[in-house]
Amino acid sequence: MPEYRIKHITRYTYPAPVIDSANQVMLFPITDLQQDVKKHDLIISHHPAVEIFTDYFGNKTGIFSVIRAHTELTIQSNIEIVTKETELPAYDTAPETQWENLAVIREQFPYLDFMLLENFDAYNEVTAVVNSMMNASVTPFAAAKEMSSFVYNNFEYKKGITSVETRVDEIWKLKAGVCQDFAHVLLVMLRLVGIPARYVSGYICPKNHELRGEGATHAWVEAYIPFYGWLGLDPTNDCIVSDRHVRLAIGRSFTDCTPVKGTYKGSSEHRLEVSVIINNSTLEDEQPATPVFSYQVNNPGIPSTDNSYRRFMEIQQQQ
Repeated sequence: MPEYRIKHITRYTYPAPVIDSANQVMLFPITDLQQDVKKHDLIISHHPAVEIFTDYFGNKTGIFSVIRAHTELTIQSNIEIVTKETELPAYDTAPETQWENLAVIREQFPYLDFMLLENFDAYNEVTAVVNSMMNASVTPFAAAKEMSSFVYNNFEYKKGITSVETRVDEIWKLKAGVCQDFAHVLLVMLRLVGIPARYVSGYICPKNHELRGEGATHAWVEAYIPFYGWLGLDPTNDCIVSDRHVRLAIGRSFTDCTPVKGTYKGSSEHRLEVSVIINNSTLEDEQPATPVFSYQVNNPGIPSTDNSYRRFMEIQQQQ
């Protein structure tokens, strides 16, 4: 069972003092049978009180405010976590029984939320693709794996051409994007055939640098497999999620899982720097916290209600 140390630093700097900074953070790793959180520290400059609650989807969420004037805000999340290898679903139930089970539970809580389909012009084209993968002998597990592989094989991993607000029509037309886009398409495909699917935010941890998205925030999908439970699929890397992935939050889409978001009063001119450092416990020396992204907003004098982390995600796209 691998153990990882993760340091996630978000730093805002302002050329003039700002006030009334109100923020929400979803940086708390999930604790369950697959993840054993040994230690988690959330360190925020100016030492605000953090109110922690559990949201609708079961994610641990923190909110805090910095009322007094400040020219810098740093949010640092330090995680020590042990992950466990995923046990795959068994093939001991007939496919038709599994699909019959899905037909019932997908209209019930909590699965109903993860069947929501957006309107998009390519509906008939995407439906034809997913239907071509279906036959009487295909289990939901096999169908989900095939759809994940389809996204991996037919979409180019390309940065900077989409944003978190890019609709599935554009992604489908471009046949390209990053992990958030790959997850978006797979969510649609799974839901079209009646498999509840949810978006997951988190990290993918380094080993031999063979995976896309290492050393930054990452996104993938969990599909509900009858008589088994939720199974993670990473279409960006064409793999089943196992002990290399660390989960932070789940939801219907990216908007339910935004790691950091907030507003403040003051000039909108500011700089954002984000660093994500991930070390295996076998590494003796910690890597330096060099920003993996920096972003400068140059609009002085305009009161800001913008979510800077969202702007960051629009450019970095959960690499």
